[in-house]
Amino acid sequence: MERAISLDPRSPFVLDTHDLARRPGTMRTLERVVPAPEDLGIAVIGIPAGTDVELDLRLEAVMEGILVSGKVRGRAVGECVRCLEEVVDEVDADLQELYYYPDRARVAAEEGDDEDEIRELEGELLDLEPAVRDAVVTALPFRPVCMPDCPGLCPHCGARLADPENADHTHEVIDPRWGELERMKTMFDDQRES
Repeated sequence: MERAISLDPRSPFVLDTHDLARRPGTMRTLERVVPAPEDLGIAVIGIPAGTDVELDLRLEAVMEGILVSGKVRGRAVGECVRCLEEVVDEVDADLQELYYYPDRARVAAEEGDDEDEIRELEGELLDLEPAVRDAVVTALPFRPVCMPDCPGLCPHCGARLADPENADHTHEVIDPRWGELERMKTMFDDQRES
């Protein structure tokens, strides 16, 4: 039974492989700028929705399906995990994904490949968005920082320690283990003054 095709060929991430299908060894290149989809990133950094994502790809027909390889580029925006300042990072991610023909996908699944990892062509269309998302997310810094030696925020008052006006920022903090002695010293000093 033939599956209904659910991909929209007008989507910028849906590619038509009609010119390559079932002809191993044929290939074509593709350069395209597409708008970033929603949630292209992680909690602290990502490529904002609608901004430009550059795709520089090669599509090659192989026995199992269509092999897509190339680069994904974009500008990620997020927050420094130490001081919460804005972080901008250029993303240049490698992408390589095999889109199986439906009959080959069944064979791969029967041979023990993880079904969640098998990407399948729908007719002669392939959806590039999940592969782009996987490539970008793995290329993003897990803990982005505004500068490698960012000192972060003061744990007592929240002042940004990298700001020049906070260069000598300190707080007089008494170790709680010595707190009782400090209280007794204050009590003796008060008694001497009276």
